[in-house]
Amino acid sequence: MRVDGCLQWLHVASTEKLTHYHVHDKRGHVAMQGGGILPHFKGVALHDHWRSYLKFTDCQHSFCNVHHLRELRFVAEQYEQAWAAKMERLLLDIKAEVASTSALHSALPPDRLADYATQYDALIDQGFAANPCAAKTKPRPVGRPKQSPPKNLLDRLHKHKAGVLAFMYDFRIPFDNNLAERDVRMIKVQQKVSGCFRTPDGAHLFCAIRSYISTARKHGLNAIDAIYNAFLDQPFIPHTSQA
Repeated sequence: MRVDGCLQWLHVASTEKLTHYHVHDKRGHVAMQGGGILPHFKGVALHDHWRSYLKFTDCQHSFCNVHHLRELRFVAEQYEQAWAAKMERLLLDIKAEVASTSALHSALPPDRLADYATQYDALIDQGFAANPCAAKTKPRPVGRPKQSPPKNLLDRLHKHKAGVLAFMYDFRIPFDNNLAERDVRMIKVQQKVSGCFRTPDGAHLFCAIRSYISTARKHGLNAIDAIYNAFLDQPFIPHTSQA
């Protein structure tokens, strides 16, 4: 978002019943601290693999599988690695089975969980076989060793297996973070109409108002009515049990 002539970042934290937006000049951990949500969050945070999220250790972390599907398809097509296409298919098969059983259960049966976990591990092994560690060369002065996109993806899928497959162990955890993506759409509409914010205060006020309106709508309320009631000093406030 462009604020007072400078590029800033919009951050969103949301559930099916709540939305919180804030804008900050930073993208990472400092900005997330400033948002006031993740520092106190005790549940399961679903997000992409941006490392700043993982600095918050009081919550559990799961990862958006739509991001994984895009990367796996890229590896399958650009690097012609069969394990990636098989992993994409596996994640979609698990998603389909979760969808077909979620009305009756809160997680997949233990035998199905074990079977899918075994298949997942086997594909990770195939991936590592196709992407062996590069021979050690002269050490780089700083930073991590440079790796190929398939190896980077493999390392993440291997290290964060529990977070990748969290949706099959607990049906309350979504397969992806599309909810947050949808919640950002109205902000993008505002950008197309207005282009920027002249002042930081204007950007912060806009985020507060949009947070209120989005939350009210998620509870089935009319946005105009919610704003009207706020002016009457009777704002809609969701119950804390819905957080």
